[in-house]
Amino acid sequence: MEYVTRIVIIGGGPGGYEAALVAASLGAEVTVVDCDGLGGASVLTDCVPSKTLIATAEVMTTFDSSYEELGIIVEDDTPHNERPARVVGVDLGKVNRRVKRLALAQSHDITASVTRAGGRVMRGRGRLEPGQAPDGSRKVTVTAADGTSEGLIADAVLIATGAHPREIPDALPDGERILNWTQVYDLDELPEELIVVGSGVTGAEFAGAYQALGSRVTLVSSRDRVLPGEDPDAAAVLEDVFRRRGMNVMSRSRAQSAKRVGDRVEVTLADGRTISGTHCLMAVGSIPNTADIGLEAAGVKLRESGHVWTDKVSRTTAPGVYAAGDCTGVFALASVAAMQGRIAMYHFLGDAVTPLNLKTVSANVFTDPEIATVGYSQADVDSGKIDARVVKLPLLRNPRAKMQGIRDGFVKLFCRPGTGIVVGGVVVSPRASELIHPISIAVDNNLTVEQIASAFTVYPSLSGSIAEVARQLHTRKAGTE
Repeated sequence: MEYVTRIVIIGGGPGGYEAALVAASLGAEVTVVDCDGLGGASVLTDCVPSKTLIATAEVMTTFDSSYEELGIIVEDDTPHNERPARVVGVDLGKVNRRVKRLALAQSHDITASVTRAGGRVMRGRGRLEPGQAPDGSRKVTVTAADGTSEGLIADAVLIATGAHPREIPDALPDGERILNWTQVYDLDELPEELIVVGSGVTGAEFAGAYQALGSRVTLVSSRDRVLPGEDPDAAAVLEDVFRRRGMNVMSRSRAQSAKRVGDRVEVTLADGRTISGTHCLMAVGSIPNTADIGLEAAGVKLRESGHVWTDKVSRTTAPGVYAAGDCTGVFALASVAAMQGRIAMYHFLGDAVTPLNLKTVSANVFTDPEIATVGYSQADVDSGKIDARVVKLPLLRNPRAKMQGIRDGFVKLFCRPGTGIVVGGVVVSPRASELIHPISIAVDNNLTVEQIASAFTVYPSLSGSIAEVARQLHTRKAGTE
């Protein structure tokens, strides 16, 4: 009888379910252990729901900011001088019901895909038991919601348990007025005055979305600008847009506590100032789900932050144990989690594998405008980490942008001096997540600015700015802009 390799995956997010599909396709016996539903936080409470909410906000913003300039007339019986400032409104309850419906549908589709591929899905919490059997196998104990448990024997185990929102002890969410990002989809009415604490990607995305939906938003940032980890030029554009649209952006303001005061929330800052609003969203980072699942006792090394240490093929310090996704702290992106999971299975099952290369990862901040990046950054160039030439071209010069009423944004490319090989890029525009792909291809395949410049683009198109930046880099012999 032919031996079948047994794989147990703890966690059903992108790292887990993508790994399951690969392992099943390579003939392994796969069991995915998950307590909430396949797709994990990415599908159920984070990426899919937030981007669905943002899709509604995007329509609102586009209409509000462009309809008069583009010559669109809104017909109703209200005299023009008596119309409210906003022409369109939103039913947040209906929006959130759609968000939840789409998230559940996506989770069900993923479960069906894993099952069709031959994988087994178990509902419960998985725990890695210490030690290895003489044949190198490991044991995972699965505890169901009713308290019953089952032991699984695995030749390899993948830890893909994700992360959960970090909490400030004096600002604990109550699910009604003080919220974390998993709880906002239970709101039936739009927050009148929303305080968003945290100006990283999550905070900026929700602040922009709720402002577009009609909330009065205050964004509390402990740093000197929003999106401190992103390209500084891109962050400056976004902060300017936020302020221009009426958002109160409070820089260098660290929140110390948040408490309910009747039907309002009062946020106290470290310098003693207070802010009042109807709701408060805490977006202050995440904590890896690595506690109390037996990792350290099984020989899996954790970093001081609680994240699992992994190498570039997703191995942990314990033989036969791999890890992927947000629990590793490598890059909090669904695409990276999925790649880590696939790499782990390719490596263990003996298939060809390319180690994880973070310098080819493209990422996007789903604000309006969006901010997409790939490869080396402005910070890498400024610090001397890499020698590169830089050109930035504002979208205001782009004919399609003018036609669409797009005022904000730019395309920026980084290339190596001499060879002209593209090593990074930034796009700030509507749908930048789509426009970054040609730059990602260039970075991944070591293409030159000459090759990018010589490829045809559609006229008029926003992508034409990518070719134009490449042309400027190709013809410029030295210096930066």
